[in-house]
Formats: sequence, C-alpha cells, structure tokens
Amino acid sequence: MVRPIRPGASTDHWPGARYPPFMPHPRVDQLRFARSEFQRGLEGVAAEDALQRLGPMNSISWMVGHLAWHERLVWVIRGLGLDVEPALDAVANGTPASTPDLAEMGAAWERVTALADPYLDSLTTADLEAPLPHDGRPTAPIAGGQLQRITYHYWSHIGEASAVRQILGHVDPPQFVGDIDRLAPYRRESD
Repeated sequence: MVRPIRPGASTDHWPGARYPPFMPHPRVDQLRFARSEFQRGLEGVAAEDALQRLGPMNSISWMVGHLAWHERLVWVIRGLGLDVEPALDAVANGTPASTPDLAEMGAAWERVTALADPYLDSLTTADLEAPLPHDGRPTAPIAGGQLQRITYHYWSHIGEASAVRQILGHVDPPQFVGDIDRLAPYRRESD
C-alpha cells in the first residue's frame, strides 16, 4: 500500500524518479514517515480482518480510505484544484461507518498520494505559511497547519489500527514509533 521509506531517505531523497532533485521540506519528511509507519502497522493484515468493525472503532479498511480522503481533500482538491477519486467521499468525515474493500481503498490511497507527492515536494516554508491555492473557505488555514493535521491524523489511526489488531488477537503487532532517527530524523528548515 504505502511506498516504504528507504534508509537514508532524509538525505537520499524518496523512492522513485518523480521527486525533484532537492530535499522536501522537513515537515513533508515527517508526513512521509507517518505514512510509512501506517503501512508498517498494517503489514500482515488480512482483507477479512480489515473489514472488522469492533464497537465504535473504525474498520482498518475504512481508515485506509479515510486517510486517502483526507490527503485528497487537502493536497489534491485544495492544493492542486483537481477532483479525483469520488469513491473516497464514502469515507469522509461525518459519513456513516462502513467497511469498504481493503484493496480498493489501498489502491485509491496509492493513487492519491502519488498525485499529491510532487505537489508536497514543491512546498517551501513560505508556501506552508499561506493558505492552499484552491482552498476557497473564507478563513482558510495555512498549508503548514494542514500538513501537521494530516501527519497527526495518521498517528491517530495508527493507534486505532493497532488496537483493532490487538483485539483481533494478532500476535506481535508492530511497535511504534519506528526508526525515526534513521528514516526521518530532525532536519532544520533550509529555506
């Protein structure tokens, strides 16, 4: 589902040729680390387990789609001005609880993050201190605040998915936080 972070990523750029030959903003590095930790937290989850909804907790498949929906809303719609992946509207904030197909949600997540990544790589500190270009709300928050919100949103669902896995009896679920010192260490803003 999530493209893993390669060792040395904060100085060796991210996997794939589509990234520019400069380092992304340090806050973008942290979002990517949260994404990779989310992926790590879902390793070994069977499709049928991802559909389980335990009490008031969300299903894991819903979490995958919901995080894709959030990234689509902020980076693709408000940032780029594009409206894609309408199926993600079913896992938006405020929609009824559901158990969507994990493979479908994972594929949508891949497409959304692949579309968002070049945009994220282009963001500078000045960009993060301004509202997103296509955010038409009267009091639109700054892009940096949105970046932090999505990063923390991942961590919220990492914990929720971990709890679901433990209740389902998964043995040895991943421990968090992973190798942040190697994969996404503190890096000073350079711009």
